[in-house]
Amino acid sequence: MAIWIAIGAAVVFVGWFVLTYNSLVALRNRVKNAWSQIDVQLKRRHDLIPNLVETVKGYAGHEKSALEGVTQARAAATNANGIAASARAEGELSNALSRLLMVAEQYPDLKANTNFLSLQEELASTENRIGFSRQHFNDSVMGYNNKVQSFPANIVAGMFNFEQEEFFELDNAAAREAPKVSFS
Repeated sequence: MAIWIAIGAAVVFVGWFVLTYNSLVALRNRVKNAWSQIDVQLKRRHDLIPNLVETVKGYAGHEKSALEGVTQARAAATNANGIAASARAEGELSNALSRLLMVAEQYPDLKANTNFLSLQEELASTENRIGFSRQHFNDSVMGYNNKVQSFPANIVAGMFNFEQEEFFELDNAAAREAPKVSFS
């Protein structure tokens, strides 16, 4: 009888171990997928910026500091590696875009340009998508980190080097706000 109890306990332990390992893998893959969704939206944003800069340049070419600021911030955001560096670079890009859009407010002809209006609308849509993707990513990271830190799953996580993931957090309050897009 004791041998059957030992075999039953071993089967339960192995089953728990496999389920825990598989759930950690699934949660880690969910985090990776959520990051790829952010990456897609950031690429979309980065692709819109050259067209926006060129459109503004056509009306306000002498506003070089705002135009160069956006171009440099875009380059830094495109080349950023890692979640923290990406978050910091994207925050700076949002600030630069806000400054560019404030400059555009001073040019009524630019505000009436259909190409500029279309780009503003695309930018606003993309900012919303980035926000939703960032929220999904952070929710996925929280679920994964909770599993990695919880007992007894932390034993399996430690054995197979499942490490905590970083949240996609923006450093300052101004960077948390999407660039203000106005159609007035």
